[in-house]
Amino acid sequence: EVQLVESGGGLVQAGGSLRLSCVVSGLAFDDYAIGWFRQAPGKEREGVSCIGRTDGSSYYADSVKGRFTISSDHAKKNAVSTVYLQMNNLKPEDTAVYYCAAEFARYSSSCPRADGMDYWGKGTLVTVSS
Repeated sequence: EVQLVESGGGLVQAGGSLRLSCVVSGLAFDDYAIGWFRQAPGKEREGVSCIGRTDGSSYYADSVKGRFTISSDHAKKNAVSTVYLQMNNLKPEDTAVYYCAAEFARYSSSCPRADGMDYWGKGTLVTVSS
């Protein structure tokens, strides 16, 4: 069974930092792209960052470039891997539920398109106060 479990959300003041974690299990990690998405109240879900895309590139939305960093911790023999999203200099507009998602990306990748992702976590809430 594929599972993605997010953690690390919380309440932080503007200018502060948080590190989100996504524990991934039940899939061949090397064949998947992992993305972080967020959804604010009344807004559509948007792709924030991706790692492990088919061409090896990472992706950052313009709104988070220079502030957020995606990384992964994966040992081939481990059945569990973790993808992190380090968020610095947080702004009130970063307030949202943050989700991680996985996409089979051996041949092609559509991350950061949300409709291309195959598996989703349940999300973790990030609230940035002004």
